[in-house]
Amino acid sequence: MTPARRRLLRCALGAAMLPLASRIVRAQAYPDRPVRIIVGFPAGAGADLAARLAGQWLSQRLGQPFIVENRPGAGGNIGAELVAHAAPDGYTLLLINSSNAINAALYADLKFNLIRDIAPIAGLFRGPFVMVVNPSFPAKSFGDLIAYANAHPGKINMASAGIGSAPHLAGELLKSMAGIDMVHVPYRGVGPALTDLLAGQVQMMFASLPSALGYIRDGKLRPLAVTGTARWGALPDVPALAESLPGYEASAWFVIGAPRNTPAAIVERLNREINAGLADAQMNARLAALGGAVLAGSPADMARLIAEETDKWGKVVRAAHIKAE
Repeated sequence: MTPARRRLLRCALGAAMLPLASRIVRAQAYPDRPVRIIVGFPAGAGADLAARLAGQWLSQRLGQPFIVENRPGAGGNIGAELVAHAAPDGYTLLLINSSNAINAALYADLKFNLIRDIAPIAGLFRGPFVMVVNPSFPAKSFGDLIAYANAHPGKINMASAGIGSAPHLAGELLKSMAGIDMVHVPYRGVGPALTDLLAGQVQMMFASLPSALGYIRDGKLRPLAVTGTARWGALPDVPALAESLPGYEASAWFVIGAPRNTPAAIVERLNREINAGLADAQMNARLAALGGAVLAGSPADMARLIAEETDKWGKVVRAAHIKAE
């Protein structure tokens, strides 16, 4: 090889390496300005609270503000679409939750693909729902509810926070696995659904643990089961549905993600810092107050969770012929 050709090859190799070197330098300097965490739900919702806890921790650890920006609408799709189309530079993140996995099958015209367009970074939290009934309802246990449903098909009104919400899908999964008939009554949010349940206008619902726990302790709601694979510490006498219905599981979960092609070094750094937060006793306790357990793991672990949940709930949506409003 001639000296001139060697110089030409070295120049070409150097030019090819420049974009990689630039990305490495940017990743090492990250973050050098505020970072947005997009939440597709209103302030005060469980997703919003989880994102704010993560944002506070990351702000302290990385020295830049991590600002929660609420973009509610379309079951979380507005926020997810914004992040899917954002620059992959680590400065726009997404709080992914179970609704995003459900929406992949619920909405036929999404302008993004959750699994393809969002790169999972780290988990935050996973917790079950609790099946609660009005105390006037005759069922004292899950077995009683099944017996009542079989004796009175279509006579149990099941409230939810809306069509396609995670509690709605938890009920549809129960109907399918237990072979019972209940009437779904959708509301515009958890608050109105709980109000009518407390008034006896509907008989049962799947509720988040924080939203229902006070009413359970005051005797205003009766818990029949939790939807995780095991009992929950704050309600040790309430069985898991899986004890009577093997294989049943439904839960709320929160994962931080970013646009696809976000530099691996940024994803790895954020994963490392978030997992450090999950190991911190104070942050662990604050997340546990949301009604579950911290969800530590690698980006690959979170990608697997999201893929499994998307497949699982897609089957439920299609089998029940559920359509978005």
